[in-house]
Amino acid sequence: MLPYSLILAGAAALALTPPAQAQAGPPELDIQATCRSAGSSGVSTEVQSRDGCLRSEREARDEVKRRWGEFSTEAKTQCAKQSELGGSPGYVEFVTCLELASGSGPVRATPNQRTNPIEVLRKPEGQ
Repeated sequence: MLPYSLILAGAAALALTPPAQAQAGPPELDIQATCRSAGSSGVSTEVQSRDGCLRSEREARDEVKRRWGEFSTEAKTQCAKQSELGGSPGYVEFVTCLELASGSGPVRATPNQRTNPIEVLRKPEGQ
């Protein structure tokens, strides 16, 4: 029988080890399934909606692959797990999750200056 401390050390190491998926690269998501329901919105034809969805998903997939090294291991792990929760996961949501989880979301023209939504809401219209 293994000593209790050795069992705890092994369990702790497993808990702290990020999934191989988070280290190797972004997950492969089924964008065809994600975009299947795009045509049901009634805004445009089913083919136009599906094509627009696929175009957006491919662009987001390319961005995730290009920027994969910029995101923290914790963000990658969190978003990979989140993409497995159900439904039809997409790269648009995945890249948004990565940006939010790692704090690298869209910025204003001045580097390192993020838009504060509270300040935006407080400003009078037209400013």
